[in-house]
Amino acid sequence: MQNDFWMFFRSWLAAPLRVAAVAPSGSALARIMTQDITSSTGPVIELGPGTGVFTAKLLERGVRPEDLTLVEYGANFARHLETRFPRARVLRMDAARLGDIEFRNDASVGAVISGLPLLSMPDHKVIAILDGAFAHLKPGGAFYQFTYGPRCPVAQPILEGLGLSATHIGRTMLNVPPAAVYRIARHPARAPRDRTVATISP
Repeated sequence: MQNDFWMFFRSWLAAPLRVAAVAPSGSALARIMTQDITSSTGPVIELGPGTGVFTAKLLERGVRPEDLTLVEYGANFARHLETRFPRARVLRMDAARLGDIEFRNDASVGAVISGLPLLSMPDHKVIAILDGAFAHLKPGGAFYQFTYGPRCPVAQPILEGLGLSATHIGRTMLNVPPAAVYRIARHPARAPRDRTVATISP
């Protein structure tokens, strides 16, 4: 939608490193990001949903709005999401604090969808985000991340240190700019790590 584009563009002008793109993600990228998600996935966390392009696609894929937790740092985006998806849970917070989120009835999360610009973040913050995500993800759950770069935006030493592996699951040239999608999951040979290992520097 045109209004979404201008909201995104203004947010990019105000904070280019945090927003990292001049326009919302396109429908082709949204399809790849959510292709593994079904109504049986269970609760889903979305990080950096922006205007809600991936959120809308998750609802199309059968995720109940009550099972969506949208973690958004930008105040304008958060207000927009609350209006557009009134039945979803919108949290205005830094995704590096993801491990602090509590879920009703201790529900395990089936997937984390990330629109965060991990490439522009320091390693300690990337570690905190992944550590928090996998503290909530149930066995078999995965973290989905897109990137405009030529390889996975999470460095291999970080993946190995967290007991994770990344798989390229798709690419689209129809997005602006073109993007690739990675599925990050627990390495089958490694047990889930203790959530207290990674720390966030001040």
